[in-house]
Amino acid sequence: MRRPLLAALASPLLAAPLLAQTVNPPDRLAHEEMLVLDTHLDIAARFDSGEWDFSQLHRFEQDGSQVDLPRMIEGGLDGGFFVIYTPQGELSPAGYAEARSVALLRAASIHRVIGENRERLGLALTADDAERLHREGRRIGFISIENSWPLGEDLAMLAAFHRLGVRMAGPVHSRNNQLADSTTDTPRWNGLSPLGRQWVAEMNRLGMLIDGSHSSDAAFDQMLELSRVPIVLSHSGPRAIYDHKRNLDDDRMRRLARSGGVMFMNTIFLAADDRSEERNAIEARQRNWHRLSAAERRRLLADKAALDTQRRFTDADFDLFMRSMLHAIAVMGVDHVGLGADWDGGGGVIGMEDIAGIPRITARLRSEGFSQSDIAKIMGGNLLRVMRRAQAAARP
Repeated sequence: MRRPLLAALASPLLAAPLLAQTVNPPDRLAHEEMLVLDTHLDIAARFDSGEWDFSQLHRFEQDGSQVDLPRMIEGGLDGGFFVIYTPQGELSPAGYAEARSVALLRAASIHRVIGENRERLGLALTADDAERLHREGRRIGFISIENSWPLGEDLAMLAAFHRLGVRMAGPVHSRNNQLADSTTDTPRWNGLSPLGRQWVAEMNRLGMLIDGSHSSDAAFDQMLELSRVPIVLSHSGPRAIYDHKRNLDDDRMRRLARSGGVMFMNTIFLAADDRSEERNAIEARQRNWHRLSAAERRRLLADKAALDTQRRFTDADFDLFMRSMLHAIAVMGVDHVGLGADWDGGGGVIGMEDIAGIPRITARLRSEGFSQSDIAKIMGGNLLRVMRRAQAAARP
C-alpha cells in the first residue's frame, strides 16, 4: 500500500529526483502499485559501526552508497534481502570462528537498523510477512547469507542463523570453501563437498532458499539435482550477454526455469570493469565520506572525476542491463526472472546508479509490451512464490 508515497510524488522535495529518472507518470504509478523486491542488498556492510544512518538520504556520487530508506521511497523499492557477507578466509577452526563473529555482528547490525526504523521498516520471515508489511505501508527487510563459510563444519549453525531471521543462503563466494567450489576458483570438490551436500538437505529441512550465485557450474548442477524445492540465483546474469564465469549459460538457465527456480538479475558482469588499486582506493575513501572534511570531500570528488576521465568504472549502461534482462526473460520466461542488482556490492549501471532508478525498469518493460501482472512477477512476485515453495516443504 503506497497512498502516502503516491501523494509524495507531487512534493517539491521529491519532484526533482523523481523527474531526473525520466519515467513518465503512468509508468511511475504502475511501478508504485507493485510490490518491488531486490534479493541482494549489500548495504548492510555499512551498518556495523553504527555511524552510517540508513534513515537519511545519501547520494551515490558522494559516498558511493546505493540504498537507504529515502531512496527506497524515491525508487519505489519495497524491500529485499539485507546480506550477511563475509569475504573468504582460512578453512580452519580459527578462520571459522572469526568468520562466525563477523557474521553474527552483521546479523545484529541488521536487526538494530530495522529496529531503529520500525515505523517505516519491518523484519520479514515469510512471504506473508512481506505482503503484510506492504499493506501497512512499511518497507520489508529479509536477511540472507552470502558465503556460508561462517558455519564452519557444524551445520547446526544454519538453524541458529535461521532463528536470527536468515531465510536465504549461498554456500560459497569468490573462493572455494568447505561446502562448494566457487565459480571464480580452481575446482577442489568438482561441485559440492560431502558437507555441501548435507548443507543442501539442511537448507531444505529449514525451508531456506538455496542461492546458487557464486557457485561453480558443477555445484549449481548438483544443488539443482539435490534440492527438493526450486533454487534461486540471487544476483546473476546470462553468459550470452557477457562471457564471464559468474554468469549462467542458456542451457542452465532453462533447467533452472524448468525446476521452478528464479534468476534475479545482476547489474555487474555485464561488461569489463575497472578493478584497479587506484579505483579501490577511491572507493575506500568514499565509504568514509561522513568522516571527511569539506576540503577532503572536494578533493575526493576531483580525484574520482579525473580517474573517470581516464577510464570509467564500467561502460555498462541501462540499455545493456535491459538487454540482459530481456534475454533472460526470452530464455526462461517471466515466471523465472527477478531483481537482484547487487546494490552496494559493485552493482549499478550508467543511467541507474542507485535504487532511485529502479522505476526505469518498469517503464522499459511496459514499453516492451509486458502486462502489469507479468511485470509484477519480475518485480517481486516470483520471489514470494519460491519462498512459499521452500517454506512449505520445511520439515521439523
